[in-house]
Amino acid sequence: MKKLMAGLSTRSGSLRAQLLSRSLLVLAVLLVLIGSLQYVLMKNVMYRSQADAMAAQLRSVPREVWDAASSMGDRHRPDRGTVKGMSPGDPENRPFFFLPDMSFAFIDPEGSLTDIREGSDNLPPQLAADEYRSILGAIKERKPVDYRIMDSTDGTTQLMVFRPVGNQANPHGLLQMGIDTAPLHDVILRQLTTFTALALLALAGGLLLYLPLLNKSLAPLNAMVKAVQRTDAGNLDERFSVKQGQSEIDRLAESFNGMLERLDNSFQAERESKELMRRFIADASHELRTPLTSIHGFLEVLLRGAAGRPEQLEAALRSMHGESTRMKRLIEDLLLLAKLDRAPELQLQEASPDKLVIEMEPHLRMLAGERLVSLQLEDGMRCLCEPDKLKQVVLNLFQNAVQHTDPTEGAIEVGLNLQGQKAVLTISDNGPGIPAEHLPHLFERFYRIDVSRTRKSGGSGLGLAITHSIVEAHGGTIAVISQPGKGSAFRVELPAL
Repeated sequence: MKKLMAGLSTRSGSLRAQLLSRSLLVLAVLLVLIGSLQYVLMKNVMYRSQADAMAAQLRSVPREVWDAASSMGDRHRPDRGTVKGMSPGDPENRPFFFLPDMSFAFIDPEGSLTDIREGSDNLPPQLAADEYRSILGAIKERKPVDYRIMDSTDGTTQLMVFRPVGNQANPHGLLQMGIDTAPLHDVILRQLTTFTALALLALAGGLLLYLPLLNKSLAPLNAMVKAVQRTDAGNLDERFSVKQGQSEIDRLAESFNGMLERLDNSFQAERESKELMRRFIADASHELRTPLTSIHGFLEVLLRGAAGRPEQLEAALRSMHGESTRMKRLIEDLLLLAKLDRAPELQLQEASPDKLVIEMEPHLRMLAGERLVSLQLEDGMRCLCEPDKLKQVVLNLFQNAVQHTDPTEGAIEVGLNLQGQKAVLTISDNGPGIPAEHLPHLFERFYRIDVSRTRKSGGSGLGLAITHSIVEAHGGTIAVISQPGKGSAFRVELPAL
């Protein structure tokens, strides 16, 4: 994660460089597209404007030129643009002047072209005869005839316009006027050169203006990079601000905060797990060492000669049997807890909790001895449970109450009732109660309040831990309420049908 965030701040391949280069690339592409579109539009506009001007000029051609051009036997001469038979001094014959780069021709109805300006440097381009006839047909049908762009035989490209000679409904020829497009291209190229220079200036100005804005926009991300670089397994309490004015950065900050929270919880859980495991191993070793030490001592006594004395042999064997039984029970409890820690597979079935307690009543009264035992059971409730495991819960809690009450004046009450959708089992006693500082640890493994008394009664400190695991495996909860000098009450809640 730190390498990924640090890579964003490096010069090569950095997010800043990528954003800048891509933004400039997009801007350059847009400018090229605008320039291309400008070139096409400007070219069309200038061609159209030139064509309209030429069409107006063509409409001002004197009729004498028409007549002279349409006379099959007439010949034209290029003296200042006048046509044979027309004298500049004749008031009826007006001279017609041409631009230096202009061509002028007559096309007969058959599509043959006659250059009116014979001898000029600008030769008129010639279309195919069919195309000329098509233009004449369009004129007869009063359809608009657009300008044409055509290469001339002298290597120039000309823009040409046409006008009918004679009656439009029945023309007897066409006048074709053309002009070299090179000057128009020069104007367009000058405009494009100017646009290119301005575009380059715009890119340079955009770069200068965009860099500070980009740095400001990436400032929150750079701050997050520095914060991540300061974060390690021992420092997971730093959090990022989620109100930095950028929704994407805010979501990223929220994600990082959530990740850091999960990492912190995981490390904390791991530390707690290691501590619990350490305590568990120490307590389990201590619990197993005590009976093993006792058995070893009795064996030494027997080896020293006590085996030959029946009364000492029987006492030693009974003591070793009791210690081995205690050790066997401890190992069985540890195995049960290990099974419950791994996704326990319970054999659930529908059962009546009150009937299970009634079945256990003789055993409970035998464990209680002279203590007063009362059962307050509500019948008719049903729940999904494994009957043997539920009996073990009742037995462990009842045995815990027996260990912490007076043998003669002790009183234990077992209650069972339905509260909403919960079957509530309560086992309370009138013992000395549990100090408040011990309540949070009661269900921890090997935890004891009075070590000497539990040692004497054979307890290992696993009963309540096993009870807690069984109840949770059934989807229930267990809690304890106690006041010193007033007794304790364990409350188990299980889902009811």
